[in-house]
Amino acid sequence: MSTKPFLITFFTVLIFNVLPISAQNLSAFVLDSITKQPIPYATVQLKEKGVITNEDGNFNFILNKTIQPSDSLIISSMGYETLSKPISEFNSTKILLVPKAIELREVIVSNKNYSAEEIMDFVVDKLDKNYNYDLAKKRLFHRSSHFDRWIKSDFKVKKSSIDILNQKFLDSVITTVPKDNSYYSEIVGDLYGNPSKELLKLNLLKASKLFDKSKELDAEKLEEKFNEILRDNVKEGSYFKIKSGLFGTKIDAEEVSEFLEEDVDSTDVAAANEQLEKKKKDKEEQQKNYANWKKNQLNNIFNNIPTQEDNDLNFILKSRKYDYTLQEFTYLGNDAVYVITFTPDGSADFEGTLYINADDFAVLQVDYSNVKPVKKFKLLGISTNTYLSKGKIIYQKGTDGKYGLRYYESEVGERIGVRRPLKIIEKNKIVKGKNKQNELSGDMDFVFINVAKNELIVFESEKIAQGTFDDFTENNAVSPTYMPSYDPTFWEGYAIMEPNTAIKEFKSTSIE
Repeated sequence: MSTKPFLITFFTVLIFNVLPISAQNLSAFVLDSITKQPIPYATVQLKEKGVITNEDGNFNFILNKTIQPSDSLIISSMGYETLSKPISEFNSTKILLVPKAIELREVIVSNKNYSAEEIMDFVVDKLDKNYNYDLAKKRLFHRSSHFDRWIKSDFKVKKSSIDILNQKFLDSVITTVPKDNSYYSEIVGDLYGNPSKELLKLNLLKASKLFDKSKELDAEKLEEKFNEILRDNVKEGSYFKIKSGLFGTKIDAEEVSEFLEEDVDSTDVAAANEQLEKKKKDKEEQQKNYANWKKNQLNNIFNNIPTQEDNDLNFILKSRKYDYTLQEFTYLGNDAVYVITFTPDGSADFEGTLYINADDFAVLQVDYSNVKPVKKFKLLGISTNTYLSKGKIIYQKGTDGKYGLRYYESEVGERIGVRRPLKIIEKNKIVKGKNKQNELSGDMDFVFINVAKNELIVFESEKIAQGTFDDFTENNAVSPTYMPSYDPTFWEGYAIMEPNTAIKEFKSTSIE
């Protein structure tokens, strides 16, 4: 009897019981063999599929029926020896990569002694040849993370003729606003088109949102409280003048109070059906808005990479604003690369490192961070300061020999401040005598920090014809599934980038 079936069974049992595998997942951490530190953004390839390790060096592969124990897992990262061996030979949750001893290829040794500036000129000259701007269908995963924090939230009452709108009440309202919050959103989908020409269609396949509902501002309860105050204190026919320094606006009382609206009789079948239909349309509109929101996010990402024209990351196309230094030759995977650092020459915003293919002068990877606030604005007590902007961008060559976006990560931090006087005046056109009825005035001083992080990985990309793009109809029927805590089973069957430790350990304090 042949031993082959027995060996296949044995190795299958080994893979699914010894390796860190849950159900049909292969998960491990990629570490430096000497320092034992995680290696983030390493490429992990299994047959034609590939993923990238997260910032913790962790990856997760979804195995399917086509995967055999003899199939090789290939792991590569800049500066390390590429590791390739059958998955049946991996027997630990920790995979060690050995630092590479650099041996320059002939193409580097025989090249002219180019300066950093000459290399950058080649990069710019070859952008159109090296990068793909054709219509394509991209299977991708996108994770957006938002972290909000109130630094200051003060409102000092100077005058109020409505007794209940006093300092104590307003302080109690301010304390209901969460001082810090985090929100995560993830999608898998197919993006059709060409972002540079704003020809985009999105086929959403699955989506999730992860946040703490207990930290949401309960706007409905606040609205009910203010409606109660208006009902008891505001006269019919009143309107409000809201003034902040030189600015003012007029709002009718009906616009800020729902108590004037009539309730729908629940016994009215026609009205009930109308409400149900409205809810259905509202849900469809929400789904459409969510898909469009995500499509706009993806459009902004693809159009704000440094190989695109007219973007904020101008350290390639506006080389006169930067000083470049050729640091070394090394390998990025199997590609020999020039490593060039850049710093501002004058008023530019960024510093970082470019990894440029020594054969075709394509940029393979970019690491960047800002050296000063990217944007600042201050006028009449309102200020914004984009104090943080950093990221990593990795390109990959396709079968057509041109490069496209493989991985994108950006982190942007903004400080928003509002320090202005505020006055709300109730006036009335019906009541005889004094037009002015009530007034609330005070000084507001708010400071808010927001940090937004985006991670995107393109798993597959294929060129499509104009007709294919025109014939495709977007799927707007997917709504994000709410999760109070991270669920590792949610993305079963889909390739994603493993979440970091913060996401895995996130847990809502609200009661579901």
